[in-house]
Amino acid sequence: MKRSLTPLVITAGVLLFFYLPVAVLVLNSFNAARFGGGWAGFTLDWYRRLLHAREIWAALGNTLFIAVVATAGSTVLGTTAALALDRYRSRLQGAHYLLVYAPLVVPEILMGMSLLLFFVALHVRLGYLTIILAHVTFCVSYVAMVVLSRLQDFDWALVEAAQDLGADAWTAARRVVLPLLAPGIAAGALLAFTLSVDDFVITFFVAGPGTTTLPLRIYSMIKHGSPPLINALSTLMLAFTALTVWLSQRLLKETR
Repeated sequence: MKRSLTPLVITAGVLLFFYLPVAVLVLNSFNAARFGGGWAGFTLDWYRRLLHAREIWAALGNTLFIAVVATAGSTVLGTTAALALDRYRSRLQGAHYLLVYAPLVVPEILMGMSLLLFFVALHVRLGYLTIILAHVTFCVSYVAMVVLSRLQDFDWALVEAAQDLGADAWTAARRVVLPLLAPGIAAGALLAFTLSVDDFVITFFVAGPGTTTLPLRIYSMIKHGSPPLINALSTLMLAFTALTVWLSQRLLKETR
């Protein structure tokens, strides 16, 4: 009996260690206390104040703009990369796979420093363009891996059947391949969007004046801002991220 309870106790302890700080943050977003030292009563005042924080909403606008553009670019590039890796076999494909897989294992701080040095060497002004290019760089890999996992079970005989019935390559791709891959592509796009919205380290290196994103703004607020506002904002971001990841996982299940 003791042996059977040990894994359960360890698992519960690990989950508590991971999620207790998050639960405390969410709880303090409804705490009327100014600094969260003790419970002073339930309130929604911090959420009301958050609605009037213009700098936060400006940073959110920057974040959403960058995330949408980066998601669109990485979805197109990641899907085409996955198709190339699945359909073609050559010696160069090993290098291609390494290039696609590398951003998944390279530390973010190293990637951020490398991209910054690259942009500086090319005399590219830091701003929206550099952030979008940086986000596309690491989001492509996630999209490619999600779509590639879907392609492992893809039946290319359906494409051959469509071509036997008179469909050209473009029609077969539009009427057969894309509809069957759509859930995987959508899941990869949602994952890329979430990663772009949440990214801090890489954005910190490649952001320029006037392009403060929401994670960068939160970092600034931690040092100089209001802790309750950070709790409220973090709670909203947590709910949004959880919803996006849930949708992504549901699409992946439908794909399988």
